[in-house]
Amino acid sequence: MLRSLERDLWRTRRWIEEAERREDERTRGERERPPAPEWLIEIGLGGRAPVYGHVGECHVAGKRSRGVDRGQALRAVTEGVPACTHCRPDTGLGVLK
Repeated sequence: MLRSLERDLWRTRRWIEEAERREDERTRGERERPPAPEWLIEIGLGGRAPVYGHVGECHVAGKRSRGVDRGQALRAVTEGVPACTHCRPDTGLGVLK
């Protein structure tokens, strides 16, 4: 009986150590994650032409979006890349269409 309890205690300690290690990794990942981009350009299926401009944390932005700086976002919107109708990056950039 004592051996069984010792084995259970050992196993429980390993589980706790593993859970603590995972939590440490998660918090380190959050701390070291680069900041979200302020502006996004969503690229079309062909991989070349931009299809939408977004604010950095837009929930509608697709997986083919890439972060750009303010100048690139402003240039894209003024050169005819449609602004997302949900996040309205043209308003945030000071360009109204």
